[in-house]
Amino acid sequence: MVACALALVACGGGGGDVTSDKETALQQAVTPYVNNTVIATYSAMADAGMTLLEQTEQILDKVTKGEDYSKLMEDAGTSWRLMRKHWEQSEAFLYGPAASHNIDPHIDSWPLDFNAMNALLHDSARMAAIEEEGGAYVGDKLGYALKGFHAAEYLLFESVEKDGRAVGTGRPHAANLTHAEAVYLYGIVEDLTQQAILLEYCWAGEVSPAKMALLEEGEVDLYEDKYGWQMSNSGKPGSIYVTYQEAAEEIIAGCVDIAGEVAELKMGNPYISSTPEERDYIESPYSCTSTIDFADNIRSIQHAYCGAQAGDRSISNYVYRQDADLDARVRKAIEDAISAIEEIGDFENTAQNNPLVKAAIDKVAELEDLLDKEVLPLLSK
Repeated sequence: MVACALALVACGGGGGDVTSDKETALQQAVTPYVNNTVIATYSAMADAGMTLLEQTEQILDKVTKGEDYSKLMEDAGTSWRLMRKHWEQSEAFLYGPAASHNIDPHIDSWPLDFNAMNALLHDSARMAAIEEEGGAYVGDKLGYALKGFHAAEYLLFESVEKDGRAVGTGRPHAANLTHAEAVYLYGIVEDLTQQAILLEYCWAGEVSPAKMALLEEGEVDLYEDKYGWQMSNSGKPGSIYVTYQEAAEEIIAGCVDIAGEVAELKMGNPYISSTPEERDYIESPYSCTSTIDFADNIRSIQHAYCGAQAGDRSISNYVYRQDADLDARVRKAIEDAISAIEEIGDFENTAQNNPLVKAAIDKVAELEDLLDKEVLPLLSK
């Protein structure tokens, strides 16, 4: 975890133009944010996806040949967790391509539609199409509740039936996948990886030849967003941002959004659990990594506000020079929210009316309020 570092150099020169000094200071924060937080996170996520894709291809091959693949299931589960970590640490920047191209719901919708999944696995024509077309079919023809992280999670991690529903154990799934399940798993992961690469491409404007080949193989639409360029070049012709202040406000608004989602939906719905739908609104129920997800969501805020790499200039630096007390309170609120989430432990089985969950909800809500009601107004001055 990279803790926020206080700025020891003033953001603007004494006696200079206030607006110009502010824009310079925020430009210094936005540029490393784009390169070292956003693009670096998406690149690492896509890298993990490439590894996971290779492993699921090997699983399919061994299932087809009737060979043991127990170790591969463990390795694929590890790769899924790593890919998932990078995704959760990106959720403070779900604006831009993740939203405009529907990549967020495409890869991270839950809960699964088990009835539709069962029907799919027993539909020989559709399964033959998935085996032939892979991720292209999964991406284009299947609904959000049948693809993405959680469909792969269900096939990679063990679950047991409890009270008429599947309950995860967090352990690797036994090496007993049917051929249809192995085909489906590979197709899901190929589509998931292509979407991860697309996020990197849309922000960076380019990806490695191997990643580009996978996009071309899946005939993925290549949106020429160059979103990273647009944010890093705020105020220039071609940028959607008129000023770096607008870019900084977008960054903090993204943090507000994910804080609200974690508090009110991801933790809030299962905590209340007045309906079966709320009870089953568990983000990662089979890998049992929900609290890891939530903590990583708050770390995405930390990286966006403080910088992801030691020495990065950040919005924290700017806030510190305007209101050192506010900056200290935001940094503490981030740490307190992460600590409270990590205190929960087994969220999947204990979320309802758990006082530790309520304490974590309150801490995340406090962080949301600080960002929304104090940091955003300070940036707009």
